[in-house]
Amino acid sequence: MKAKLRRLHSADVDIPSYRPENPEFFGFFLEFFAGTENGKGDDAFGITVCTLPWLEIHKPDEIFFGKNYLIVDRYDIGKIELFLSNYCDRCVGDTWVEVASKIGRIAEWEFEDYRE
Repeated sequence: MKAKLRRLHSADVDIPSYRPENPEFFGFFLEFFAGTENGKGDDAFGITVCTLPWLEIHKPDEIFFGKNYLIVDRYDIGKIELFLSNYCDRCVGDTWVEVASKIGRIAEWEFEDYRE
């Protein structure tokens, strides 16, 4: 089973029209949706897309893990989408939980801490 990136969404910015005032200093929360290559459904994964100068000011602490951050040199939504698509393409496994857990290594999976 293999993952496929389906779409991008952000409650913070309008993805199709967003152009940061300074393409080298910005940050926003991005949800991307991925599902199985041949399936119809998808799950949400959340990540903060930002530049390093933005992160320097908005970092959560002096020392922190980089999980759930996608750090870019400048804003280019095409490159960001391609990067996430290529990452999803490399996430394979025997079950969707296994595949989604691999995507969850870089972004917060909506079911990350779910327990029945």
